[in-house]
Amino acid sequence: MKKISTKIIDMDMTKGPLLKNLIAVALPLALSGVLQLLFNAADLMVIGQFSKTGTQSLAAVSSNTALINLFVNVAIGISVGVNVIMAQAIGAADEKRAVATLHTSMCLSVVFGLALGIIGTSMAKVFLIWMDTDPIILDKAVLYLRLYFIGAPANIIYNFGTAALRAKGDTTRPLLYLFFAGILNVCLNLIFVIVASLDVAGVAIATVVSQYVSCILLIATMLKEKGYCKLSVKKLKFYKGSTTAVLKVGLPSGILSSFFSIANVLIQTNLNGFGYALVAGSSTSSNLEGFVYTSMNAVSNASVSFAGQNYGAGKFDRIKKIALECSAMVIVISLFFTAILLSAGKYIAMLYVTDEVVINYAVQRLKIILPIYFVCGIVEILVGCLRGMGYSLTPTLTSFFCVCIFRIIWIYTACRAIHTPEMLYLSWPISWVINFVIDIIIFIFLFNKRKTASQEYAPKAGKVVAEFSSYEEMKSFSKTNILSVDKGNDKQ
Repeated sequence: MKKISTKIIDMDMTKGPLLKNLIAVALPLALSGVLQLLFNAADLMVIGQFSKTGTQSLAAVSSNTALINLFVNVAIGISVGVNVIMAQAIGAADEKRAVATLHTSMCLSVVFGLALGIIGTSMAKVFLIWMDTDPIILDKAVLYLRLYFIGAPANIIYNFGTAALRAKGDTTRPLLYLFFAGILNVCLNLIFVIVASLDVAGVAIATVVSQYVSCILLIATMLKEKGYCKLSVKKLKFYKGSTTAVLKVGLPSGILSSFFSIANVLIQTNLNGFGYALVAGSSTSSNLEGFVYTSMNAVSNASVSFAGQNYGAGKFDRIKKIALECSAMVIVISLFFTAILLSAGKYIAMLYVTDEVVINYAVQRLKIILPIYFVCGIVEILVGCLRGMGYSLTPTLTSFFCVCIFRIIWIYTACRAIHTPEMLYLSWPISWVINFVIDIIIFIFLFNKRKTASQEYAPKAGKVVAEFSSYEEMKSFSKTNILSVDKGNDKQ
């Protein structure tokens, strides 16, 4: 394999042209996400077009999405802590802290992955019945979900590993591994569904195999890695302080992801009441929307790494530029995809399923969600920059009330008054706007607070911010508590 440029693998995000470097990190992330969605779309297309019970099988697979996200996103959300702590350590050139964070994080990924696999496989039917899954597709949905969760350990380990590599700017190699695993997934789909007639089981098995392949490739790379992300089997353990540091940042993110997913599970439960045809159409639209969100989220993930490194180096003015330029990027991305999907959504949906009713349901949802999707992207950027600066609980609580609680209230009030799919869909764009207004105020306040504190501190300490490995060290050195440290509760 051709050697990857060290400029991409080990990027100093505290120097150089910002937009160029942001694109260099975000583009492979976006391509990784888009590739993953393409491969997921291939799952739906194969099952929808070639299964003997196309619409039912498509609905069975897609009805699991919200539930899978509820569990998987918690663990993946915690991996944000890995990204932030690693980025801060790299920005401060603290190799000891980076090594401890890496190996603690990989141990955490194994624990979370195994726990998720056990819970998912053993409770699949209970969860789906609780969600009022249509009895016609229940057995298929249960079979798919149980098989899917067998791949949970590989999925979580892969995401924790890529979070560590992303902290130093390496998003290229995970992209290559994902591409290889995705091609394998598509090939296995065709074999298992068309040739072997395994239906939903074939799609699930193909997904599990591809997840383990990508995980193995990533681990093999990290074992041969040099520098901050060098993985050593002998060093794998829970290091004192590292577990707490990762969880303080990552756990609120994971909890937030679970809150989002709980609200979305409730929405999915209500959608299930409209029949499996609407479920299939909504899922088709959701998959198409995913291309927009994944591309925007790639920029958000890049903002976490960039803000984290610059926070570690004490370069607050650069963090402001990161927020502005990343916001501009997600607006362009959102409007670009929106123009394509609103004009050609019907024809793209035909690739998933031939049922005209399902296609119309998909187009109906696209028209409601896409026009204001860019607001969701900007919120992600603001949250990413706040996390990079060490604020984790604050954006979590904001999103909890503005998004999750709002959506739950919406379901039990507006949707009870007007019981239509359109009313359920409206809960997403309205919650994004509310969240944006609150988050922009919080970001400005907290950014100015941190910047002012650092400027006041440096002259009194006689040292520059970048000379410290962390703000905890600053606090200990100054003995004046001039610079506030986010302990996970944002209290002074």
